[in-house]
Amino acid sequence: MSLAEQMDTVTAAAAGTVDRHATTETFESTNPASGAVVGVFPLHDASAVQETVERARPAAQRWAELGYDGRRQRLSAYRGYLARRMHELADLVHRENGKPHADAILEIALAIDHLAWAGAHARRTLGPRRVRAGMLAANHAAYLEYQPLGAVGVIGPWNYPVFTPMGSIAYALAAGNAVVFKPSEYTPAVGAWLAAAWRAAVPDVADALQVVTGFGETGAALCRAGVGKLAFTGSAPTGRKVMAACAETLTPVLMELGGKDAMIVDDDADVAAAADAAVWGSMSNAGQTCIGIERVYATAPVYDRFVAEVTERVRGLRPGSDDEAAYGPMTMASQTDVVKRHLDDATSSGGRAVLGGTVDGGFPNADYIAPTVLLDVPESSSAVREETFGPTITITRVADAEEALERTNASSYGLAGAVFSRSRTRAMDLARRMRSGMTSVNSVLTFASIPALPFGGVGESGFGRIHGEDGLKEFTRAKAITRQRYALPVNLMSFTRPPAAADAVARVMGMVHGRHR
Repeated sequence: MSLAEQMDTVTAAAAGTVDRHATTETFESTNPASGAVVGVFPLHDASAVQETVERARPAAQRWAELGYDGRRQRLSAYRGYLARRMHELADLVHRENGKPHADAILEIALAIDHLAWAGAHARRTLGPRRVRAGMLAANHAAYLEYQPLGAVGVIGPWNYPVFTPMGSIAYALAAGNAVVFKPSEYTPAVGAWLAAAWRAAVPDVADALQVVTGFGETGAALCRAGVGKLAFTGSAPTGRKVMAACAETLTPVLMELGGKDAMIVDDDADVAAAADAAVWGSMSNAGQTCIGIERVYATAPVYDRFVAEVTERVRGLRPGSDDEAAYGPMTMASQTDVVKRHLDDATSSGGRAVLGGTVDGGFPNADYIAPTVLLDVPESSSAVREETFGPTITITRVADAEEALERTNASSYGLAGAVFSRSRTRAMDLARRMRSGMTSVNSVLTFASIPALPFGGVGESGFGRIHGEDGLKEFTRAKAITRQRYALPVNLMSFTRPPAAADAVARVMGMVHGRHR
């Protein structure tokens, strides 16, 4: 029996391969396209969450004691397990999240690549090193290392239920921490599968990755359970609630929140390539992508051609649950209401939908939103100001790239964005001045696929970073150590120092640093 086939197995001890603890209540995970039950899972209460965290603490100690080589070996075993079962996991993602099987394969492939990078680079990034002691402590040796936090909590999203949480899980594990993962209540089967895969691949430290399942109360309990850090991915309003809960125990947080990402199409852009990227960036995964392109600002010389190219490409897209569909249904039914509100506001305020603008109801809790291209939408509209998280895109004509950049940056969000221009100098300048944590030039979303690059936003898009060296350090504490190598004739840090010592220090500082103006 595959792991996926075990998801709906309910026993006295477990539900959906997740330990019940003393929890008696369960909830169902369903297929957004059909309403069919995918799995049955425990509704973990605060006691169950606390028990899981307490079980993770000794596992964290054992995991840390394995050292970088031991952890790298086991992380390799884990990614090997995932790689050999990609189609099984992708099928589960398709059934529970709704995205096409092929898109799920791409998501899993990215997660595996990040697992490999984190394991391979942890020692070089975090391991002990000697640093310069400086003039005032020349008789000391100075050391720096990054130590694990212990048990780390991760609250994951439903839109990329493998790749996004793995950005925290992989890097936290590589840094020497145990992880308690709370997947979204819309994709608990995927979270349970990942934890079961860990137990199968790394049986000697099985409790280094555990899962708790449930709704917001379960996540709040994880915030209050005394973990070393809590990594959250979700909306800004929910992020504020998570921060408030974590503040009760002074638990540090990492916030991966929403975005309203923009693309700038400059005068000299490859219009066909920009249009192709904009359509993928806005429509893939039914637009349910925090780093997806929701706004495009195209300069006047290329605007008409760009709109024509986008319209032609979008016209060929079809949502559905079959293998030929471009994207699937809305995973979370309530998000459909947000998309409807944005579409209504856009059209009522003077905008027009040249394509799409409709929502087709399917099975219960399933809606297919037609790919939608909006023009002439005022900047004050919610379709421009708020995160839509659906297969829609607004295209706005601007005089030049500077106006485009000004409008791009006039947002409370600051997650990612894109610039299209044939001038490398011009494109890089615009990318640097874009108020975002990440920017792609002549592509979209590429930064997420490069493990060495940090991932995160500014403003309403959150703070902290996953991926890369920054992501490894995010799940550690910096430890500084000094060791006196020999004693100086005069100890400045002693009440026995002579009265003239301070004046001597002042003279030296004046000679070394005073000449700089």
